[in-house]
Formats: sequence, structure tokens, C-alpha cells
Amino acid sequence: MAKLRVGVLMGGKSIEKEVSFNSGRTVCDHLDANRYEIVPIFQTHTGLLYILPQHFLHRGKISDFEHRLATEATAIQWDTLPHYIDFAYIAMHGSYAEDGTLQGILELFSIPYLGAKLLGSSLSMDKIMQKKFLSAAGILTPRGFTVMVDELMALDIERINQKIISHNLKYPLVVKPYHEGSSYGVTIVKTLDELSAALYKAATVSNLYDQHVLIEEKIKGMEFSCIVLTDYQSGTLVPLLPTEIVADQTLDYFDYAQKYMPGRATEFTPARCSQEALELIQSTCVRVMQTLELQTMARIDGFLTDNNEIVIFDPNSLSGMAPSSFLFVQAAHNNMSHSQLINHLIETELHAQGMLEKVIREEKREMQSMNVTKKRVAVLLGGASNEKEISLESGRNISYKLSPAKYESIPLFVSSNMKLYRINQQLLVKTSTHEIEAFLDESMHISWTDLPRIADFVFIGLHGGLGENGAIQGTLEMLGLPYNGSGVLASSLCMNKYKTNQFLKHQGFSVPKGILLSKKEWLNNTSIAEETITDLSLPLIVKPHDDGCSVLVQKVNTLSEFENALQTLFAQKEFALIEECITGMELTVGVLGNDTPFALPPSQAVSTGGILSIEEKFLPGAGENQTPAPLPTPALEFVKVTIAEIYMALGCKGYARIDCFYQSPDQSPTGSQRVIFIECNTLPGMTPATCIFHQAAELGMKPMEFIDRIITLGLQEHGKRLTTQPEQVTMVHM
Repeated sequence: MAKLRVGVLMGGKSIEKEVSFNSGRTVCDHLDANRYEIVPIFQTHTGLLYILPQHFLHRGKISDFEHRLATEATAIQWDTLPHYIDFAYIAMHGSYAEDGTLQGILELFSIPYLGAKLLGSSLSMDKIMQKKFLSAAGILTPRGFTVMVDELMALDIERINQKIISHNLKYPLVVKPYHEGSSYGVTIVKTLDELSAALYKAATVSNLYDQHVLIEEKIKGMEFSCIVLTDYQSGTLVPLLPTEIVADQTLDYFDYAQKYMPGRATEFTPARCSQEALELIQSTCVRVMQTLELQTMARIDGFLTDNNEIVIFDPNSLSGMAPSSFLFVQAAHNNMSHSQLINHLIETELHAQGMLEKVIREEKREMQSMNVTKKRVAVLLGGASNEKEISLESGRNISYKLSPAKYESIPLFVSSNMKLYRINQQLLVKTSTHEIEAFLDESMHISWTDLPRIADFVFIGLHGGLGENGAIQGTLEMLGLPYNGSGVLASSLCMNKYKTNQFLKHQGFSVPKGILLSKKEWLNNTSIAEETITDLSLPLIVKPHDDGCSVLVQKVNTLSEFENALQTLFAQKEFALIEECITGMELTVGVLGNDTPFALPPSQAVSTGGILSIEEKFLPGAGENQTPAPLPTPALEFVKVTIAEIYMALGCKGYARIDCFYQSPDQSPTGSQRVIFIECNTLPGMTPATCIFHQAAELGMKPMEFIDRIITLGLQEHGKRLTTQPEQVTMVHM
């Protein structure tokens, strides 16, 4: 029997399409390939449907590939969807996805699907109606009222303010659209003067329609989110341990960036309240799910007030499915991995349809044919550098994408004092390194010396600092353990941007003009800023010579900006690298290989502010990369050849990502095309949507295959002296 074809629906027509694409990618990454055939289905904002090619699946932003869908993707229609899939895993969010619209068309074509059906979906998305249903069931919701679109057209603020008074509401107030999610259009209004702008923002946040707006009291208390799952074997609803959300005090609510930017959120699972309060939250969320007729799963958001009352403000029929979302964090406390949780959700629906037994029988036949000795891979994540939050994202992603048929993944958290801790699923899904550190104990601690006893290979998911400057590489060499990436020399050289530039310049490559300025020189010479500007001319780039991920990088256009940038940088660093500002197309290029490396298709890095920000690199939907870069084929080949030569000149191994600028003959001061080297990342980011995955996908490599290739190269380069016989690990108590 053929595998069940699971269509993962992502994208969509709503303003949450970027979040949806991120969720869809996660689901595709973790669907059990032994059981299911994965069919990525992408809907554009105009409603067109495509089977998404694999080389688009790991892009960071929809605009990175949407213009190529017509020529490189398979266009399909709703009527033909049953020919391609047997089950629809809905990873879409917002309008036309969670509101009964998508569910309606899937019902029409008799395609079983994930989550709430028509009534539950439409109710959970309509915040006006859901409050009425919840109130009728005796479930508390925030006090407030609705401002209809007709009222908003007139925008009589005084009349609306009278309604606020008559409903006994006091500032601050929450103003939000009635039909959106992901905190879109939400404003905390503290004074009457702010009300008009907040109403307009909420009413017009969607690019598809104007909508009614809710004005509600701002609840005081502990904000929480609680996932409820269906146990299909017993037919009962199972609430998971709620997560406490601590919103940014400057914003006073849980906004988009806190939800999706690595390390930005402050969350606690389980929530920090009494056992009695936890049980009250859970029981209330079960009642919400029953009242709104939600099925299979739900995410219920609310507050535990100072009076120990539960106030529900946002029931969701589908939860976001980013790698560290509430869904996965809470499931991990039930010892469920991402794949196990996704399997459970699908099994619940298949069981209801009477389709589950056939799928399980096929899976057993598949597993019986596999007999592979797995290699134990320790994945290092976290660390002590400024890039530790990105390292957490990278390491977690590597852990999840190690082929389960070939490798046993061993996540090892590297603490801020560079100690190793073996962590479980509950800690692996935490949203920040400080959250993980708060739960570490000595029973998890493993000495560096013990590594050869528990692992056959170490995958370094660290970035910056001791993780990337040769220290970890030297440690692993001493221990006789093979690892990914470059050795000590190339790692330490590339970590020093100034030394690298000077070396490459003398090897005949183009680099920016620049100087290395020490903090001591700057303090002792008050005119050094003006002298530097005279030598290099504005605008200038000011950055650390030993850091990455856009940390402390600034573009300065005036003497005053230059001095402020130096002051900011020298508050943390002893040296500043000051470079000319290069014009041209900014590119980032992955390279793969040991002695005979080759460059992957270059990506154009598109920035909005002159400098690529950390948000543009890692926040879903915030950045843009065009892969391959929009250059003529001869220019692309010239870039690839030059980058591969730089890689070899630096002595890099395994893989790396090199950032550069391309100048056409018209742009270049030499009159010939040039590649100007900016920096080499010997351990590039490996987050789910990082551009090196885009580039590998252009050559037909899926992320799991790309990581497998990196491990193979690491074994070839660093595994020659592996002689240690694995033994039983000894835990260290200090």
C-alpha cells in the first residue's frame, strides 16, 4: 500500500501568511517520512494554489520565491486537490484559514483535515461571537464593547469615549481587530489622544477588508497560553501544562516580535502559580474547547487574575507551529518530540475517519526493512557569546533535522560558563538560553572529557566566541572526536575580521579599506575620529572585529554618528573595525567541501536600513533573500569561483558562508567586475530558514541531506584519529 499523502497547507491570503509559511516548514520538517508522503501545498495571497518545490520550502520570506512559482512550481486547483493528497494538515493561520473558509472547501471535496470543523473554526475566529458563546457558558472574558465599521467610518471619538465611560472601562485599554491573530493590529491605549490611531490601525490591519474593532479592559494578572489535545484512544480532552507569558514592559503586551524572534520572549512552562491555579486554568480551557466545539487541538490564551479568576481573551482552533511554539514546548513536558506530537495530531483525525489502522500497518512494514546502526551525534548549542540565542535556534534545528534512520541526536547545552549539560525535550524547546539555564542541575552535567564516551561525532551549533574561534575545535581535536566545519587555524583566523582582510588582501583578493582602532587609542586621541574620516571618508561601517550576527554593526554618515557608534562599541569591546562603505549588490554565499570545495548559488541579502539587521536575518517575514541572486549567469559563476578560491585560501573545511559585495564593471573603481570580501562565517547559522538551506535546496539538497553531507565531510577531515572506544558515560557532579 502506498504511503498516506499528507498535504501541508501553508501561506494563504491572510496577513499571517508569513507565520503560516514558518509553521508549514516546521510541519514538513517533522512529519514522519516512514509513515507519510509529504506534499507541501502553498497558497499565494491572491488565492492561487501550488505544490511547493523543495528548494523553496526553507526560504525565510514568501517574497524570496513567490515570483518564481509560476515557472518552477506545479499549479493546482481546489477541484484537483484530492488527486494529490489524502489528508490536509492545516498550517495556515488567520482569515481564510482558521475561520471556516478553508474547512468549508475541504469538506466540499471530502478531504479529511486537521483541527476544528466548520462551526468551531468560524466561532474561534470571530471574537465578537465567541465572547457571547463563552459568556453563555459562564466563562469570563474581558469586559468591553464593539465598534462597528459604520461607526469607524464616522469616527466620532467623543461618542466612542462616552461608550467607554458607560461600560465603566478605564485606561489603559486594549484595542484590537475582531478577526485577526498573532497580535496583528493590537494597541494598548493609555489616553484618549491615542484612541483614534489605535482604532484605525485595528480596523485596517488586513489588506483584504476593513473590520469591526473591540475595545476591552486590560486585564491585570498572569497571562497564560494552554494547549488542549484530544486523546483519541480514550476520547477525552487532555490539557497540557500552561505556559506563563511575561510581556515586554515597554510594550505591555505580547507582540509579534516576542512571539517569533529568537530569545525575545520570556515564558515559563509550567506557569509560576499554585497547583490549584494550574488545574483551574486547565479545566477552564477544556470547557472553552467544548463550548466552541474545537476538535483535536486548541490553544487557549487568557489571564489568571489577582482574584484567582480565569479570563479568556483568545481561543485558537490551530496553534502556531514554529519550532519553539507553545504547542511543542508544552508537549515536550509530556515527553513528546515534535514528530511525535505531529503524528499524534494526524492520528487523532485518522482515527476519527477510520483510516489509522492501514497507516500503522504500512509503517511497520517500512520499519522492518530498515536495519541501520545509528551514529551518535552530540549537538552543541547555546554558549557564552552574543550569538547564543541564534545558536540555540541553530542547534535545536540541527537536532531535529538529523536523519532518525542514521543518527541518534544528543542535544548538549553549553552554558554561559561553557559547561556541558545533556538536556531533554522539555529544555530543548525553550525559547531562550536563560530559560534553559534556570532549569539546569548537576545531574545533567557532562564533562568535556566524557564526550568520546557518549558520542561518535560532535556537531558544533555554536556561533561566535569560544564556539567559533578555534577553542572548541582544539578541544575536540584533543579528545579525538570528529566534528563539523573548519579546524583550529581557519576558525581562529576567520574570527578575526581585520587579520582575515589583511591576509586576503595580500593574497590578491579585494577587501574593504579599513583600520583597526583600539579603545585605548580612541581615549588617548580626541581627534582620531576626524582623522579616520579624512583617511576613509564617510559613510563608514563600524563593527567589532570578532563578532557576528550584525551585533554592534552600524553605518555612520556623520562625525557625530561615528563618535556615538564608537562609544557604543567600546562599551563592550576593546577594538573597532572601521571600513569604507561598499556599493554594489550584497551577497552571501555558502561553500561546501574539504579539499575540492564548491560554492552554492549566491543569495542577495536585501536590507531596508543599509545594514542587514538581526531581525531581518532571523525574524519570520522580516528579511528578504533572493536565491539565486538576480545577476547574469556569467556574473554568478564569477562570484562562485572567487568565493571558492577565498574559502581555499583561508583553509576552510566542511562548509562556511562568505559574505561579500559584487560590483559590476560600471560600479568597480578598477573598471572590471569585482567580488569584495566582507567576512567568512566558519559556523554559519543553521536556523530553519537560514539562506544556506535555500542555496543547498537550489541544488536539490533538503536540509536533512545537507546536514548529513556536513557530517560526512567532518568525518573525512577530522575523523582520521578517532581511536577512543565508546564506554558508558559517567555523570559529573560538581
